Amino acid sequence: MKTSTFLAGLAVGSVAAAITVLYSTPQSGSQMRTSVATASADIKSKLKDVKGRVNELKESVSDFANENVQPAIAGVKDSVGGWRTADEGSRNRLESEILEIQSAIEELERSVAAQQNN
Repeated sequence: MKTSTFLAGLAVGSVAAAITVLYSTPQSGSQMRTSVATASADIKSKLKDVKGRVNELKESVSDFANENVQPAIAGVKDSVGGWRTADEGSRNRLESEILEIQSAIEELERSVAAQQNN
């Protein structure tokens, strides 16, 4: 296809589309501009409202975090600290029991070695 044929078809199609739009538009130009301006003002008002609600949501989330999340974190830290303290006593008891078991095993090994020598 030649470029000139394509451009001529494009021009004819554009003119046909423009004529179709002009004759099928239900409003005059001034009415259309008024409708567009009204719709634009309405959209701006709605966007302003959405922006205000988003700011309220941000403040609400921030308040929630300060009032609820921070105390919850402090509570978890306290619980973990208490658990570590309680766990430390158990750990010390287990270590002493393990040492006793090791001593008993060593004594048993010596006893078995002594019997084998006799």
